[in-house]
Amino acid sequence: MECTINWLPGTGMGFVAETGSGHFLTMDGAPDGGGRNLAPRPMETVLAGTGGCTAYDVVLILKRGRHDVRGCQVKVIAERAETDPKVFTRITMHFIVSGRGLPPAAVERAIALSHERYCSASIMLAKTAKITTSFELVDS
Repeated sequence: MECTINWLPGTGMGFVAETGSGHFLTMDGAPDGGGRNLAPRPMETVLAGTGGCTAYDVVLILKRGRHDVRGCQVKVIAERAETDPKVFTRITMHFIVSGRGLPPAAVERAIALSHERYCSASIMLAKTAKITTSFELVDS
């Protein structure tokens, strides 16, 4: 896996990342740090990537279990340390999983498997942050 990040000097503190798969991601800093608030902060992209990683796992695990999953949303809230390096210290993930006849135990197990075995991002962040999860089911 690789990624190349380029600073865009004309933007203040804007950056563009090109991923190894050929996609682009724009990031920017807060105005008080020289940015123009034109894109997500780098740490927001870390948090979004973590949410995407675990949502991917949950959907895949449920599909492999032949469950009729039709939607998965993860609301992620994080707290950071007050001092540098300002790592994440607490992360709360709330999953809203929709489908037809989804057993709560299967959803709970999929979330646990993601956080204990499969989601590299959340497992890595758990080294500095206390991660808690919750979920709700929507029959659709």
